[in-house]
Amino acid sequence: MSRPEKHSLTLHGHRTSVSLEPEFWKAFQDIAKARGLPLNALAAEIDNARGVDRGLASAIRVYVLEYTRDHAGI
Repeated sequence: MSRPEKHSLTLHGHRTSVSLEPEFWKAFQDIAKARGLPLNALAAEIDNARGVDRGLASAIRVYVLEYTRDHAGI
């Protein structure tokens, strides 16, 4: 895997930056597209569902993993 890259997102009207490996960014973008959602909307959905003990970047990685598993039938 490559080194994490920082990207900006807007959540609930506030800008934030998240560092993810390029592979996770690509999968995250692909999932948003497949679901017909803007990337910021999917990020907000993940943000709303995450626990206080999990950072946003980690929550996105776990979401990507779970989505991929669900759609691969694993």
